Parts: sequence; structure tokens; C-alpha cells
Amino acid sequence: MFEDLKGKRALVTGASGGLGLHFARVLAEAGAEVTLAARRAAALEEAVSGIVAAGGKAGHVLLDVSDAGAVEAAFAGPSYDIVVNNAGITSGGPALDVAIDDWKRVVDTDLTGVFIVAQAAARRMVDEKRPGSIVNVSSILGLRVAGQVAAYAAAKAGVVQLTRALALEWARYGIRVNALCPGYIETDLNRAFFASEAGQALIRRVPQRRLGRCADLDGPLLLLASDAGAFMTGTEIVADGGHLVSSL
Repeated sequence: MFEDLKGKRALVTGASGGLGLHFARVLAEAGAEVTLAARRAAALEEAVSGIVAAGGKAGHVLLDVSDAGAVEAAFAGPSYDIVVNNAGITSGGPALDVAIDDWKRVVDTDLTGVFIVAQAAARRMVDEKRPGSIVNVSSILGLRVAGQVAAYAAAKAGVVQLTRALALEWARYGIRVNALCPGYIETDLNRAFFASEAGQALIRRVPQRRLGRCADLDGPLLLLASDAGAFMTGTEIVADGGHLVSSL
């Protein structure tokens, strides 16, 4: 990796699988001691074991990011230099049919949860007078819209603007806050869909004519997490194969 993170401690939310687990592995490979946070204990334990077996330093904490008390408890222990706000869920369907409970569940996790975690991390950094980096994982759907994902798109757009607001307020403390906005990234959860006719049609709309790979996010993540991005705050990095600039 291009930046050595030895001596740094990192927390990654939503890290029991998918992109969160990948981010945790990348930070561990770069030398950081990583705490994986999520709601699934067995999956977390397995993920940590894999990182340790590969020579990394890792631990885990059970965490529901929408639970302010649980987040406060998670930050009561060792402090973190890097926080990756990755936890997120989605709920699809026509906006006319979205149940308010489903709307709240998505916004509580994808937006309010991001704020709760960022606030807890920043309070600790300010108390200890130590700089830090907070990386909020948004989406290209926070910058452009698609059908049948109203709650998710609204929450992710909120994450982008929240990132800017927090960066403005916390720059004086040496805390950088940036957003990472992935396009469509292939994972175990969506692989079957993208092999379908509808999935292939979507891929054809991406100028690079392919899905993203988890590894395509490694460089942006490390740039924002490390001192290589020391003069970057309040910005968003898009990694989407050119999807946002495709024709309407």
C-alpha cells in the first residue's frame, strides 16, 4: 500500500462483510490496528480471525450505529485515528408504497447513524487534542438519483452534505471529514443480479463497461484515511467507472 498506517488505530462500521470487511482488511494490510464494528457477532469473529491470520492486528465490537448509547460505549475504550463510517442498509420499492417504518430504518442507519458515529469520534479526538480522519461512505446515489430507492438516495445525499458541514466545523481541531462515493461495486450480495439481463443492461450504461471491484476503492480509501490526503477535507471522491458523467 502507498501509505504506511503503522501506529494508527482505525474503526470500521458495517464491517462484518461486504465493503466494510474489505475496508478493514485494506487498513490492516497498511499497518493499522483495526476494530471491526457491526451487529453480527459470529460474522465479526470470523472476519477478525481472517485478518489476524493474515498478519494484521484486529478486534471487534458489537455495534448498532443508530443506537447512541452503544456508539458512546464503543468510543469509551481506546481512541481512534481513523473512522470509516460504512454501515448502511437499503429498502427498495416505489415511493408511493414505502412504509414510514422502512423509511425511518434506512435514514436512521444510513444518515443519523453516520452522524452519531462521527460525533462520538470527533468528541474523543477533540478531548485528546489529536488529529484524525473520518471517512463517510456515501454513494453515487447521493449525487444523482435512480428510481425506487428514495430513502437510500435521500440518506446518501444527506451524508454528502453532512460531510461538508462537519468538515467546516472540525477543521480547526485537525479533524478531516471526507466522503467516499462508490458506484456499482460487485459483491457476493449483488453478483447474481448483475449476471441477469437487467444487471447487464445497467453495466452497459457505465462508460467503462464494467462493474467496480472492491479493490478499486483501495486507493481512494487510503488517500482519505492517511496523511497522503492531509490537505483534503469536506470533499467527496467518486469511484464509479464514469457512471456519473454518462449521458442522461
